[in-house]
Amino acid sequence: MTDAATRAAALLKDHRASIDRLDAILVYTLAERFKHTQSVGRLKAEHDLPPSDPAREARQIERLERLAHEADLDPEFAKKFLTFIISEVIRHHEKLQK
Repeated sequence: MTDAATRAAALLKDHRASIDRLDAILVYTLAERFKHTQSVGRLKAEHDLPPSDPAREARQIERLERLAHEADLDPEFAKKFLTFIISEVIRHHEKLQK
């Protein structure tokens, strides 16, 4: 292996280690988020509130798009990601309502 290939392999290894750490952070952060949304779902079920709050969801999507711009992340990707999370939260809230 050439010196350049050895350096590239070392850099690749470092990048992958960082990606692995960030993936772990994402998983634990999502778990924490869902703990809170489960609490919200139980409150909504106890007080007969609708499982979805479209106005809040729209504000959250706008907020996340702004954050994505600031973080130099594709805002469309951020919107898709949050939309997926919101749909999962609503699904959990609907299950709690039953």
